[in-house]
Amino acid sequence: MKTEKKEFVIIGLGRFGGSLCKELTDTGIEVLAIDKNRELVQEYASIASHAVVVDAIDEGSLNSLGIRNFDCAIISLGDDLESSILATLLLKEMGMKQIWVKARNENHQKVLERIGADRIIHPERDMAKRIAHHIVSDKIVDYIELSKNHSIVEVVASDKIAGKNINDIHIYEEYNCNIIAVKKNEHHLIMLPSPNEKIVEGDILILMGENSDLNRLEVEGV
Repeated sequence: MKTEKKEFVIIGLGRFGGSLCKELTDTGIEVLAIDKNRELVQEYASIASHAVVVDAIDEGSLNSLGIRNFDCAIISLGDDLESSILATLLLKEMGMKQIWVKARNENHQKVLERIGADRIIHPERDMAKRIAHHIVSDKIVDYIELSKNHSIVEVVASDKIAGKNINDIHIYEEYNCNIIAVKKNEHHLIMLPSPNEKIVEGDILILMGENSDLNRLEVEGV
């Protein structure tokens, strides 16, 4: 059965919105790119599925584009906090399924949360956290924050656990973290590996847990 392509709206084609537009398009997602800056729209016209010059707080124009039929809207309006907030409110009233918004700061985030944004994005803060985890441990490949208290980390398996089965390394018992996948190489990912899966040095363990437990695991190493 053929799966329908997801359709996203990106409102604001600055550095973050523009980069996201390209990445989503490259993965086969239909993207409607919106900005009131004609030059930016022209720049992304050959990248996005559709690119239009529209003010994000013009309800009539948004309605004419059938915005509410898209799977998700991502609002990235830079330092224009007022337009970001008004656009979020407008899309909520229009019945948008999912609204993700780039926040400028913590106060902006609090307002967005109160008016119903489904997800708040902090690109600079999130990238800084990822870099910090790389600096702390050369075994950390990637770090993704799921919530204020929980994250996912990718850890390179050391010679300390090489040759052992998952059941033998006691990650859950010692660190209260779950191994949700093992990446053998770029093309081989084992999701929800069995307790008998053997770890080879250089495998990447993808772990999920509370931040305090993951931090302890990073310091002590696996």
